[in-house]
Amino acid sequence: MAEAGRKQDTLEVERAPPPATDSTPNGATKEYGIGTGLGPHSSTSGDSKIGNPLAATMDPTRRAIVEKSLKRKLDLRCSLFVLIYIMNYLDRNNIAAARLKGLQSDLSLSDTQYSTCLSILYVGYILMQVPSNIIINRIARPSLYISVVMLLWGLISTLTGNATGFGSMIAIRFLLGFVEAAFLPGALLILSKWYTKRELALRNAILFCGNLISNAFSALIGAGVLSNMDGVLGHAAWKWLFWIEGAITMAVAISAAFILPDLPTNSRGFTEEELEVAQLRMTEDVGEADTDSKDQGVFDGLIMVVKDIKVYVLMLTFTAYVVGLSFNAYFPTLTGTLGFGYVPTLLMSAPPWVLACLFSLFVAWHSDRVQEKFFHIIGPIFVGLVGFIISIATLNHAARYVALFLQASSYAGFIVFYSWISSSFPRPPAKRAVALAMVNAFSQLGNVAGSYVWTMDEANQKHTGYRKSYGLVIAMFGTTIIGCWIFRMMLVRLNRKIQAGEDAGWETHADVAAQTAQVEGLETAEGATKLKAGFRYLV
Repeated sequence: MAEAGRKQDTLEVERAPPPATDSTPNGATKEYGIGTGLGPHSSTSGDSKIGNPLAATMDPTRRAIVEKSLKRKLDLRCSLFVLIYIMNYLDRNNIAAARLKGLQSDLSLSDTQYSTCLSILYVGYILMQVPSNIIINRIARPSLYISVVMLLWGLISTLTGNATGFGSMIAIRFLLGFVEAAFLPGALLILSKWYTKRELALRNAILFCGNLISNAFSALIGAGVLSNMDGVLGHAAWKWLFWIEGAITMAVAISAAFILPDLPTNSRGFTEEELEVAQLRMTEDVGEADTDSKDQGVFDGLIMVVKDIKVYVLMLTFTAYVVGLSFNAYFPTLTGTLGFGYVPTLLMSAPPWVLACLFSLFVAWHSDRVQEKFFHIIGPIFVGLVGFIISIATLNHAARYVALFLQASSYAGFIVFYSWISSSFPRPPAKRAVALAMVNAFSQLGNVAGSYVWTMDEANQKHTGYRKSYGLVIAMFGTTIIGCWIFRMMLVRLNRKIQAGEDAGWETHADVAAQTAQVEGLETAEGATKLKAGFRYLV
C-alpha cells in the first residue's frame, strides 16, 4: 500500500498561473487565499478559474520548514487531549474508589443499586456520542465546545459528592455519561482534521496512553485523598474525592479553550502559511478538500453512515474486541490470583500497562510508517491470545505474570483500530464524524457484556484462574480477527474499483471540488475531481 494516500504524479492537471485577483470598487486588487475561504467564483460552475494559494506553489524547502513548525505546534497543543482523557477516565471511574471509603453505606445503596449506578453512565454515554459529533463537525470552534463540555462534566462530577441517595446518584451518573460522551469521538474527529493517515495512528496512540496512565493516577489520587481527607470540615473522604477531582477537571477545562486547536481554516496560534499548508496536506492526503458541501443537511452524514455496510462490520468487530479487552477492568483481580497481598498486587498491576503503553506507541508508529492496518491490529491480538492460553494452561505464578504482560499488549491493536475507522471514511467529514461516534458508541455494549464475563461464578473461578472467562475472551478475539479480515477484503475490493476508474466511494459536490482546486492551485474545478484517482483505502 505504498501508493495509498499518494497523489497521482501523472495526473494531467494544469497548475494555475499566479494568484487570482479581484478588482475592488476603488481599483485595488484583492488576493484570494485559503484562509479566507473560496475565491470569488466558489459558488459558480465547475469550469471557473480558481485562485492559486501560496501553499500549492511553495518552494519544497520552505514547505518542509513550515510543515515542521505546524506539526510541532499542533503536537504540543493536542497533547492536552492526553490530560483531558485522564480526567475523563478518573471522573467516570472514581466511584469505585469512593465505594472503598463508605459511599455505598452512607447512601444506603444495595449491591444491585450500586451496580445500576455504574451501568447507567453507559446509557447516556451511548446516546450522546453521535449527536455530539454531528454538532462538533458543524461548528467553527470545537475547542470551545470541548472546553464547555469538560466544564460541565467536571461540575457534574463535583456534584456526585453531594448525592443523598439512589435517586440523586442515578441522575448524576446518567448526566455524567451523557456529557462525557462528547470527548473521545470529538477528540478523534479533531485529530483526523489535522493529521494525515500517515500520522494519525501514532497520535491516536499518544491520546490513548492517557487511558492507560489514568490507571496509575487513579490509584495515587484516590489513595492520597481517601487516606487523609476523612472528616475534614466534617465531610467524608469519598465526598472530597469527587470535589477535588471535579475541581481539577474544571481547571483543565478552562485552559482547553485557549490551548486546543480548532480547524485548519481558522485556528488561532498558527501563521497563515501554516494554516494553508495544513489544508493542503489534508487535501493531498485524500485528493479532496476536507470539507462538507453546503448542499448537505445536518443529518446527511448520519444517513450516509446508515447506508454503508462497512460501518456495521466495524461495529460488530469492534464490540467483540472490547469484550475481549474486558480483562482491563479486572486486572488487579487477575493479578491477585498470583497469591500476593493487597499492596503488592496493586504494585504488580502497573508494569504490564507501562509495557502496553510503550508497545502501543511502537505499533502505531510502525503502522503509520508502512501504511498498513490489518496486521498491526491482529498482531497484538495474537500476542494477547498467547497470554490468555498461558493463563488457562498453568497456575504457575511466574508464567501467569508474564501472561498478564502479553494480555495488556493486545491493547495496541485497539488503538490502531481507531485510525482505521478514520481512514476508511475519509470524506465527507460529516460521514467520518458519525462513523467514529457510532462505532465507538456501539462498542460500549462490549463493556457491559464484559462485566458479566469476569463475574460469572466468580467464587469458583478464582480457584481455577478464571479459565472460563479466558475461554470467552479467546472466542471474542477470534471473532475480532474474522471481522477485521472481512473488512479488509471489503476495502481491497473498493481499491480495485478505484484502480479500474470507478468512484472512490463518495460523491464529490461542485463546491467541494472548487475548494479542492483552490487548495491545490489548479486551473479548473474539473481538474480537482481527478485527484481522487490517486486515493487508496488503507488495508
